[in-house]
Amino acid sequence: MRFTVAWASVGVLALAVSCIVGCASPPPGASSLAGSPPSAGPRFAAGGPNAEDYGAAAGYPMGDGRTFFQIPHIVGSFSHLDQILEGRLVGKAATPSPLARAAVEPAIQWEFQGQTFALDDYLARNPTTGLLIARGETIFVERYQYGRNDRHRFTSWSMAKTVTGMLIGIAIAEGQIRSVDDPAAAYVPALAGTEYGRTSLRHLLQMSSGVRFREEYSGQDDVSKLARDTFIQRGPGGVAAVTQFNERSRPAGTYFCYASAETQVLGLVLRAAAGRPVADYLREKIWAPIGAEADATWLVDRSGQDVTFCCLNAVLRDYARLGLLLAHDGNWRGQQIIPAAWIHDATTVRADQPHLGPRVATRFFGYGYQTWIFPGERRMFAFLGVRGQSIFVDPQSRLVMVHTAVRKQPVDPQLPEAAALWRGVVRTLGD
Repeated sequence: MRFTVAWASVGVLALAVSCIVGCASPPPGASSLAGSPPSAGPRFAAGGPNAEDYGAAAGYPMGDGRTFFQIPHIVGSFSHLDQILEGRLVGKAATPSPLARAAVEPAIQWEFQGQTFALDDYLARNPTTGLLIARGETIFVERYQYGRNDRHRFTSWSMAKTVTGMLIGIAIAEGQIRSVDDPAAAYVPALAGTEYGRTSLRHLLQMSSGVRFREEYSGQDDVSKLARDTFIQRGPGGVAAVTQFNERSRPAGTYFCYASAETQVLGLVLRAAAGRPVADYLREKIWAPIGAEADATWLVDRSGQDVTFCCLNAVLRDYARLGLLLAHDGNWRGQQIIPAAWIHDATTVRADQPHLGPRVATRFFGYGYQTWIFPGERRMFAFLGVRGQSIFVDPQSRLVMVHTAVRKQPVDPQLPEAAALWRGVVRTLGD
């Protein structure tokens, strides 16, 4: 189904008896009664840090196709991106899967730069639009700021890359893609003779194609060109959006270099192999099986190709369901939706690929199949997107934290603070 929108301006906690099965939000600003324990949510705040900078007085206005990344438009834009740009519907499940809710929020403490903070301190220090913490099938925290609520579809930015990687795993398990070591051109003949066409899916998944690509968020770099030619729809899209990057600077499989074009190539492969739009494949293989409670959208380029390096838009609880699916190694309440072996491969670094290791690929994270890997012996991993989008996952305790935000800088200088909060969450709620 094509969805087109107009371009426009610790411990044991008692569980609540009721379950969450839909998007019913109380009025913004609703909160716990004075003197009562803090509710486990959802809780809503009309403001947030520096709310005046983000357009609070004007009701957090949306931008348009040129201003959606600019202050003061990003609160409105990042929760209505599919009303600014063109997308395809990812329909909700016929019956939402229930999520229980803790009766009260746990008291989460986290440490950062020698100080100890509470959850409210994090929200006061960070431009968070949505924060949800869940374990197993239970929500422990659900907070919203800047007038956002549980009906808003928050954009994922590069968190969508991890979703693309998981769909590749499903396609391989179903035989639509023969091998992770096949070259991209085996599925997209128009890539034949190009550097990306000669690159294996494995090396594309691991951001190690060796093809030169600059991702600096300067407005003049390669990812800016890619954005203009895909979801901003100033170019033709399709294969032409990626074949402009066609210079190999290193041998494939030897060096990590984050490049959104590699995920877009994977999206082209996935659409060709599955024989349908990626959004439709997501709906059939993941969104409906996990019981998503709300429609999502995925932005498209002018050719109708889903923009798989970014641009999935969904409500916070459905992002939580997605994270919980991975926290259970691809099993959703008895149904194996993504092969567990694929998730393990996607979230660990092989001994023969040290260039992907934590503190080697980057100063902190390592990289798997379109997935960021925490350092340390405990297997934890993350979906990450620019300006503060993240889903942190701890399979050992079946714990996830979803975070959407409106950081003023594309590269997130406050990611260490979010990671510190996550460590506090794991200490409080983890096994």
